[in-house]
Amino acid sequence: MFTSPYAPVEIPELSIFDYLFGDLSEADLDRTAVIDGSSGAALSYRSLVDQINRVAGALAERGVGPGTVVGLLCPNTPEFTAVFHGILRAGATVTTINSMYTPDDVQRQLADSGATWLVTVSPLLDGARAAAHASGISNECIVVIDGAPGHPSLADLLEADVQAPVVSIDPATHVAVLPYSSGTTAAPKGVMLSHRNLVANVQQARDLIGVVPEDKVLALLPFYHIYGMTVLLNLAFKQRAALVTMARFDFVEFLRMIQDHRCSYVFIAPPIAVAVAKHPLVDSYDLSSVHTILSGAAPLDGALATTVATRLDCRILQGYGMTEVSPVSHLIPIDAPHLSRASVGVTVPNMDCKLVSTETGAEIEIPDSGVSEPGELLVRGPNVMLGYLNNDAATRETIDADGFLHTGDIATVSAGGEVTIVDRSKELIKYKGYQIAPAELEALLLTHPEIADSAVIGVADADGQEIPKAFIVVVAESAVTADEVMAFITERVAPHKKVRMVEFIDVIPKSASGKILRKDLRARERAAV
Repeated sequence: MFTSPYAPVEIPELSIFDYLFGDLSEADLDRTAVIDGSSGAALSYRSLVDQINRVAGALAERGVGPGTVVGLLCPNTPEFTAVFHGILRAGATVTTINSMYTPDDVQRQLADSGATWLVTVSPLLDGARAAAHASGISNECIVVIDGAPGHPSLADLLEADVQAPVVSIDPATHVAVLPYSSGTTAAPKGVMLSHRNLVANVQQARDLIGVVPEDKVLALLPFYHIYGMTVLLNLAFKQRAALVTMARFDFVEFLRMIQDHRCSYVFIAPPIAVAVAKHPLVDSYDLSSVHTILSGAAPLDGALATTVATRLDCRILQGYGMTEVSPVSHLIPIDAPHLSRASVGVTVPNMDCKLVSTETGAEIEIPDSGVSEPGELLVRGPNVMLGYLNNDAATRETIDADGFLHTGDIATVSAGGEVTIVDRSKELIKYKGYQIAPAELEALLLTHPEIADSAVIGVADADGQEIPKAFIVVVAESAVTADEVMAFITERVAPHKKVRMVEFIDVIPKSASGKILRKDLRARERAAV
């Protein structure tokens, strides 16, 4: 096993609300907590906590509390922060929903999570309401933040002026959030993260990431994704920094907000790094306020990281994790510029890790010098999920009897504890940080009348980012084209799940048991390059 080079940290036995806001000083209360990046409207910590308590009180009066699951379908706005923490303050569980989901996607998550309430915004209301009604959620339990006839609004909740309830929960076992993840394979599953999981991961990462109260943190990564939820929404608040919210990504707005709000710490995914490195517009904006960029959610090429750091004259760090670990397990600390930008840094405190052979399952020895042999990365710590909702079999496949979570990623570790992700054994595709299960796309492709068989893998595009590619076997005498196949999928899935490349082949390689041999397709792809 190997652990963090940093000393263990204390994990308080508190709810996430008490942990983040329970020790606010009088000076902290007057600091800016959230800024709407578009309008510039600001909310102090004092006002934010007041709104959280009012939301909690109003929801509790309506019967929301421990045992209630509330869906939250909303882009990054100051209102999201108050509603999210208000739901948790009431003792309920939040299942955060991807804003780009189709109504069918939303309905599946609401039904699977057992949600009986939904909070959304008017631009998403039509699809959200259809999904909610299909899940048995009535209009009075659909809160529209910015208001809509026939539904309670955020203003209604705030004006109710009901005291926040006294809630007694066990932070170690009470499910705070239910984000959905595909894990290593298959369809998305509800990841049960406790209050302790969320508290632990902020504690583990806060000193290594190095956000300070004077920072303005650009929140372009979605709060519904665990990366944005923990590293932006929660960690920035714990550090008393100011969050600058960005409701949807637009590169010009991204540059303008950094310039106009003097953002100093920016969290990104690799596709944004590509734009920062290459786009000529970057030179038209004053980005000198940025001292650190941290990239996560997908692998960042070391050379690309260096280009970004040079162009903006800033630090660039990289992190690694999974929804199932809340999510941060490894990162390049702010005080460790000597670590390779191509690595994911070191293990965060309070975690145990090991590498095991994908062939034999035997543990791989950590060398006294140099770098280890590659193996699957296994992690254990207080940030590891409670399990998958209503799916004990998948939980047992992912977390072994010793409490180690099998990440499905292949890594090496140096004698100094520096971890580098070199490959993946899992089937999951990560496109711009979003998870895509190949099996979901394959099943959809097989509903096309001219497709006899299909397989989907992740391949690299021109910028080195992973995209879904479909291998298709057509029925006899079919004249279906690649563009028609891609259009068929595009009409039926959220934008990030689109198939972006198609290759027609005679037969899909499969094992004797009928399992798709994706390794053979990946080998075919490498041979073609």
